[in-house]
Amino acid sequence: MPTGLLMRSTGSRYQVRAADGTLHECIAKGKLRIKGYTSTNPLAVGDVVEFEPAAELVGKELVGAITQLHERKNYLVRKAVNLSHHKHVIASNMDQCLVLVTVARPFTSFGFIDRVLVTAEAYEIPPVIVFNKVDDLADEEFELLAEYEDVYQGAGYRTLITSALKGTGVEELKELLEGKVSLLVGHSGVGKSTVVNAIDPSLDLHTWEVSASTEKGQHTTTAAQMFEVRLAGNSSKFAGRSSEDVHPGSPMNHELRPTHPAPTFIIDTPGVKGFGLVDLEQEVIVDQFPEFFQRKGECRFGNCTHRNEPGCAVIAAVENGAIASSRYNSYIDMVEGVDEESSYR
Repeated sequence: MPTGLLMRSTGSRYQVRAADGTLHECIAKGKLRIKGYTSTNPLAVGDVVEFEPAAELVGKELVGAITQLHERKNYLVRKAVNLSHHKHVIASNMDQCLVLVTVARPFTSFGFIDRVLVTAEAYEIPPVIVFNKVDDLADEEFELLAEYEDVYQGAGYRTLITSALKGTGVEELKELLEGKVSLLVGHSGVGKSTVVNAIDPSLDLHTWEVSASTEKGQHTTTAAQMFEVRLAGNSSKFAGRSSEDVHPGSPMNHELRPTHPAPTFIIDTPGVKGFGLVDLEQEVIVDQFPEFFQRKGECRFGNCTHRNEPGCAVIAAVENGAIASSRYNSYIDMVEGVDEESSYR
């Protein structure tokens, strides 16, 4: 039975990319939908699946049938919007998560960024912070951008500065993406679709301007979708390597010659207002802050929660400025269950 890559999920319909690159509209077999998954969506973009092409007649349309979901190497979840006790799988089998941030129009808070980072760290997906739309910033907003950079570079994260419309940082972004599966996450209006268009103009994704009155974006992407992108003008550093070297487990690997560069995929997601944590307890959350974790052994108590214990190295680092207070405040909000939408928009 053919193996494919799930590229798009819209309700009960799925688009699957076969090993030869052809796209198939599919439905999920009933037994797959009721297999006991605890998320709101049993299948997610990025999943490797087995499917039968043109196996089911739906109305007058002949569609494929997804029969089996392969084990995921990783996945990213957030709290389901309308079902607070359920999780929604955003995407799976990623090499990295790009958190797109704008410090104005729309404003992205530290709290939102930190929740995405903690979730990515917990699910073993390397995150990168991309500060986009820098061409639109006033002088005082550049100061805020510099503050954001200091906070996250100080915490050990890689950051990029981009302007998708002006082309700033696009070549560096292409190098970061090449040969990988990358997820884009951010508020509506931060420019996710515009970034994808800048990387591969042939995709021509639909975009909207941010509202001048509300400084909020409009939802141009309504469902997560994976795109195979062509990085024109960017020399491949993977030439001479097989795609298996870059993407173990990819359903396309056995079809590619050893000298072919690995394909590059981007997963564009709908803009989100907040990013609710799910299935993460305090003892898990605390270890997802790299700057906390590296000081863990310096605390007086081995089970220190970094909240009010004496001799806490993390609290001391916050007090002397070695750890950003915004990061510590985010941690306290998370473990105390503060409404994750209250400080976002």
